[in-house]
Amino acid sequence: MEAKGFDGEMKWGGIGLSLARQAASAGASRVSILARGAAKLEDARASIHLATGIDVSAFSADVRDFDAVKEAVDAAGPIDVLICNHGVFVPQELERQELKEVRFMVDVNLMGTFNLIKAALPAMKESRPERGPGSIAIMSSQAENKRRPELTKILAGHSSAMQADDVARKALNGIKSGTFIVPCNFDGLMLAIATAGLSPQRSFIMAFAEVFGAGFMRLVGLFFQWTWYGLIEKWHAEQNRSKAS
Repeated sequence: MEAKGFDGEMKWGGIGLSLARQAASAGASRVSILARGAAKLEDARASIHLATGIDVSAFSADVRDFDAVKEAVDAAGPIDVLICNHGVFVPQELERQELKEVRFMVDVNLMGTFNLIKAALPAMKESRPERGPGSIAIMSSQAENKRRPELTKILAGHSSAMQADDVARKALNGIKSGTFIVPCNFDGLMLAIATAGLSPQRSFIMAFAEVFGAGFMRLVGLFFQWTWYGLIEKWHAEQNRSKAS
């Protein structure tokens, strides 16, 4: 198996680094990583080699630049598993946020994913019977950002956080088993069941849970909303009292 982890912001201890390290440890024949910062890529390579004794390939490119991404993908060689793990989040209330920040997030998170998949897909489809099944994984996670508005921090604090290594392990296990949606915590499981829709499902147990659990998950979702609304009302009341005083 070959794994390629693409992380727009490669950070120490981040999900992208953990994915690459665990893929190498699991016996991937080749592991390639891509990010914008060359210095961070070299740090990541050294970290993976120190942890696993395996050398990985590193490519510096901006996921917004299709030509640069295509050049990196071609240089990396045939891909069996493509993991799109890049992502940026510039938190701000919409009425206060600059449109250039919104465009930046769309260009990185949405167009960057299209660029990666479009660049890799033609070669991934070649000789598949001989190479076995291939996989494309699109990661999604809550971004840690000190700039978060205060109310966003309060709401996010009521969601269960996970360590990067745990997320990477569950993601890789899901990829190996061919699972279409891989939830990593209760919040993700709730969303997966509530929004399953026409998504494929390999497990009869999970299919049963989706069919009969959708109504219950709707109830759980309403509970979450009521909790959030209560927090929002409390926060606004405190803000109004502060202004009045």
